[in-house]
Amino acid sequence: MSAKEKTRGFLAEFRKFIARGNVMDLAVGVIIGGAFKGIVDSLTNDILMPFVGIFIGESTFAALSFQIGGATIALGSFIQAVVNFLIMAFVIFLMVKGINRFHRKKEEAPPPPPKPSAEEVLLTEIRDLLKEGRHE
Repeated sequence: MSAKEKTRGFLAEFRKFIARGNVMDLAVGVIIGGAFKGIVDSLTNDILMPFVGIFIGESTFAALSFQIGGATIALGSFIQAVVNFLIMAFVIFLMVKGINRFHRKKEEAPPPPPKPSAEEVLLTEIRDLLKEGRHE
């Protein structure tokens, strides 16, 4: 097999991989996740942290740092990242829980009774006529 044929095969395989639905779903998820991160960061920094600042005396955890030798340990930045993660994880948990509940309700709904065939309708009519004939 020549290098040119290998390249064509590789590109065809790559195109097939990209065209799969789950790859596209993943790409959409990453884009939406990035936008959602901005919302969570704003919620944390602009709404929650001012309330926390009342108790710790600072508007963000970023000011919580200390030095060891020449190194600065930014403990506040780490705490801020953990808070952001917990908020994001909680919201995603609620979303998954809601989606699962929706699917469970959909699965629990009984299927509609099957529509009787023409043969079944005819047999039912015959049965009903026979029952009427017995009671006379």
